[in-house]
Amino acid sequence: MAPSTVFLEPDNLLTPKEKNKLRKPVVEKMRRDRINSSIEQLKMLLEKEFQRHQPNSKLEKADILEMTVSYLKQQSQLQMKRSFHKSSQFDFREGYSRCLQEAFHFLSLHKVRTETQTKLLSHFQK
Repeated sequence: MAPSTVFLEPDNLLTPKEKNKLRKPVVEKMRRDRINSSIEQLKMLLEKEFQRHQPNSKLEKADILEMTVSYLKQQSQLQMKRSFHKSSQFDFREGYSRCLQEAFHFLSLHKVRTETQTKLLSHFQK
């Protein structure tokens, strides 16, 4: 059998092991290309952030990944702080509203002078 016939053999004559051996480098190259493409996309998306931290430097893939993780952690912490601040404001408004309802209820049950009642209500509305 001449060496050239090895390359001309139909696909169905190859054993599964041989097929895997031939397919593995192609699959591995596709995997590396996907990784490289994703890293390049991260670099483009966070380009301003990278320039702030390391201006005028060529970033390695590991640098891009580390800085991306750091940036995402930072954004996550900011989001948590914002949501905590919003919930605190909501709790304060809800508590104030409840207090106002209780005051109105108290004033309606007791005979308080109208002038005092008016002053108190105008104070609450401020």
